Amino acid sequence: MDERLRALGLVETQRMAEALFAGTAARGLVAPGRSEREASDRIGDLARELFGPAARPTGPLVRSGPHTLLPYGPETPDRVIGEDDVVVAELGSVLAASGAGFASTLVLGEDPDKHRLALDLPRMFTACREALLADARITGGRLHAEVLALAAESGWTVAGWHCGHLAGADPAADGRAAPPDAYICAENDRPLRRTVEGGWQAHWILEIHLVDGSGAFGGSYKRLLDLV
Repeated sequence: MDERLRALGLVETQRMAEALFAGTAARGLVAPGRSEREASDRIGDLARELFGPAARPTGPLVRSGPHTLLPYGPETPDRVIGEDDVVVAELGSVLAASGAGFASTLVLGEDPDKHRLALDLPRMFTACREALLADARITGGRLHAEVLALAAESGWTVAGWHCGHLAGADPAADGRAAPPDAYICAENDRPLRRTVEGGWQAHWILEIHLVDGSGAFGGSYKRLLDLV
C-alpha cells in the first residue's frame, strides 16, 4: 500500500464513523432508560446494517455520566443512561479497518454546562488543527500545551497525560511503555509532521478529553488531526 492509499483509507474510516454517529443520533440509539451496553449493542447493529463486513463483531464503547470521567481501556460496570446525562460514544473499535479513531459526545436534557462542553470540544479541535496548519514544525509537546491552554480558558480540565497518538497505534496499550514521540504529550519534543519507521508519513489522532471542575462529568472528541 502506498502513502496516498493509506491516507485515503484513514479518511474513509473516519467518514464511516461520522456516518455511524449521525445515524446513532438520528435514530435515538442513545436514550434515557437504556443501558450503556444496550446502546452499544444497538450501535453495533447499525454499523453492521450500514457497512456489512466492514463492521467488526465487537461493538463500540458507550460511557455516560460519571463513566465519562474515566480514560478508555478500563472496564466499567454497565450503567443506565439518565434523563439529564452526557454520553460519549467511542466508535473507532466497531470498524474493521479502524486506524483513524473516533469519539463524540452527546448531551441529553437541558443542562447548560453539558451543552457548553459539547460545543467547546469541536471548537478546541478546530483551533488545534489550525495551530498544526500554521506551524509545520509544531511538536507534540507544544500542541499538548495548546490543548491545556484552550481548556483552561474555557473552564475545563484536560483528563489524562496525552491528547492523542499516531494513527494506527493501539490506544489500549500501555502508553507509558511506548516512546513519547508516538503521543501528543508534554514529553514529545519532535515535530508532528515527520516520517516514521518504514518511511510512512506520520498521521495523528487528536483526542480531547475534558472534565468539569466538580468532577461530575466529562466529554471526548477524537478525530484525525492532519487529514481532512
